[in-house]
Amino acid sequence: MPMYQPSSRRRDGGDGKLDADGGGQVLDLKTAVKDGILGGDGAFFGGGVAEKLDLKKMIAELEPIDVPSVFICPISLEPMQDPVTLCTGQTYERSNILRWFSLGHCTCPTTMQELWEGSVTPNTTLHQLIYSWFSQSYLAMKKWSEDVQGRALELLETLKKVKGQARVQALKDLRQVVVAHDSAKKTVADNNGISLVSSLLGHFTSHAVGSEVIGILVNLDLDSQSKANLMQPAKVSLMVDMLNEGSIETKINCTKLIESLMTGKDFGSEIISSLSLLNGLLRLVKDKRYPNGVFAGLSLLKSVCSYEPVRISVVSIGAVPQLVELLPSFNNECLELSLYVLEVLSTLPEGRMALKDCRNTIPNVVRLMMKVSESCTEFALSILWAVCKLSPEECASLAVEAGLAAKLLLVIQSGCNPAMKQRSAELLKLCSVNYTATIFISKCKLTRTIQ
Repeated sequence: MPMYQPSSRRRDGGDGKLDADGGGQVLDLKTAVKDGILGGDGAFFGGGVAEKLDLKKMIAELEPIDVPSVFICPISLEPMQDPVTLCTGQTYERSNILRWFSLGHCTCPTTMQELWEGSVTPNTTLHQLIYSWFSQSYLAMKKWSEDVQGRALELLETLKKVKGQARVQALKDLRQVVVAHDSAKKTVADNNGISLVSSLLGHFTSHAVGSEVIGILVNLDLDSQSKANLMQPAKVSLMVDMLNEGSIETKINCTKLIESLMTGKDFGSEIISSLSLLNGLLRLVKDKRYPNGVFAGLSLLKSVCSYEPVRISVVSIGAVPQLVELLPSFNNECLELSLYVLEVLSTLPEGRMALKDCRNTIPNVVRLMMKVSESCTEFALSILWAVCKLSPEECASLAVEAGLAAKLLLVIQSGCNPAMKQRSAELLKLCSVNYTATIFISKCKLTRTIQ
């Protein structure tokens, strides 16, 4: 059961008046509504419109921002639908206070006063105020939503007629509406807008038009047919061009859109095997000025590496040493993605050789073990095993100098899964092969760890 603190919220004592604790101000219902204190002019009282609206539905569909505090139940911190008042003058949602009583409590949750009378009184005045406020807010939201939908339809019609700079402006306006309003997204999807917008991508599309089109599409839910349409070579080629040459926002949008296309059933790995695409991704990942771009690039690179035929291309562009050098600068989210990519690439002979040849692979990867997450430690173990197995004499001694043995003992002693512990034990044995037990313990400074 949550703990509650006394509140200075304005309360309704059940007599049709709201009183401000400590303030002495008394407001009747008409004054409160007329003066807009609770957000309205009272136009919905007694009207036919309000009677047709369901309070539960309105509360569920409206954002809970700026709901007057007097409407909030102190127990659930949610708007009340059936407010009742105790003998202490405190008001609660009926179901919440009855649950409180069912747990054996005989006190007021807010004041912790012992109740001298156990009945609850329906607070009809507060219920009317809640209903009025939500009715007005709900109808205003509906009208606003209809205006947004109308604007989206208007812009779709405009796009059918205009060209040049007018087309760019119409797309820019549509993108702003789609980004800001879910109702506009649905309107575009329901009125063949995705097909219309997608048709503007092609061989002769300017980057100004293309960046706006992709900015719209990346914010929409694309069905399989829409994805198949976007996978036409001319459209993919334009996306790759903009990934390399567009603004940072356009690059991120291109990356996200291409990644969403990869979930389509007709997706072919040849689309992502383009060296231009892979190089563009790597440049995005290396640009530390834009963390969102780094994450988006690594996310797509992870998806790309799930296709075996493409992995060798990723290695060939020098991704391995570049990712290794970037590891110390990544945040935790990006570390997990980058270690995943390096672990996948370590399954290739070319990937293992690239990892071995990079002088910072072992120290950078060892440093991350038991530091970020169990997944990162698992990826790191797999990478180090691949490298040390490739060249035990050279790499094992480097790993020992980097402090790997102590990290491996921590993994073995931790609550990690058995497979990780087994791999740690095997790697520890591999690292110790060139040393006597005494020298190995001394070399690794393991005395304190063992103790």
